[in-house]
Amino acid sequence: MATRSPAVAPAPRVEPGPIARAPAAAKDPAEPGQTATAIFAGGCFWGVQGVYQHVDGVKSAVSGYSGGNAQSADYETVGTGSTGHAEAVKVTYDPRRVSYGTLLRIFFAVVADPTTLNRQGPDRGTQYRTAIFPTTPQQKVVAEAYVAQLGAAKLWKAPIVTKVERYRGFYPAEKYHQDFLVRKPDYPYIVYNDLPKVEALRVAFPNHYRKQAVTVYPVG
Repeated sequence: MATRSPAVAPAPRVEPGPIARAPAAAKDPAEPGQTATAIFAGGCFWGVQGVYQHVDGVKSAVSGYSGGNAQSADYETVGTGSTGHAEAVKVTYDPRRVSYGTLLRIFFAVVADPTTLNRQGPDRGTQYRTAIFPTTPQQKVVAEAYVAQLGAAKLWKAPIVTKVERYRGFYPAEKYHQDFLVRKPDYPYIVYNDLPKVEALRVAFPNHYRKQAVTVYPVG
């Protein structure tokens, strides 16, 4: 994977999400090995990818599609809502440097609003739902326990609708969707919807934030 430090000006007046005040995951056992994979759906994958590309310990973050019954996926077909897939990001990370529980905490803190059903920001449809796709039995236990922990903490006025869904595979998105935030930081959608998330990551998780983004393709 190529890396680059993007010239991205932090969005003004960005505040971290409410989870920043919550405790870490109560269940977060160490994962074996040097590489693990997590998959998150949190609305448009541009911002989800952009946030995790700035998390220390993440080796790669790839935009794609997951959660549906269809055995293939592309942007136009997924956009019809007929495949069951959600826009998602496959995060490959070093569990010795960042835990799965921490990635979950970041997801609920700055990536997505877990209380809006099939909607994130201006985007609507089942393909924009929030979901967690555990890739191991241990991740499933941790994810379900953390969602329950957050629900009991009542950090949001509305109930959490984010689901822990069965992993059915992951299909990488088209090349033009990869590294979108890094390549086009001035794109209006990115400016208003996604740069604030990256800045919120920096503010809320300074020990896990890194300025240099890991990218799928060489940028620059």
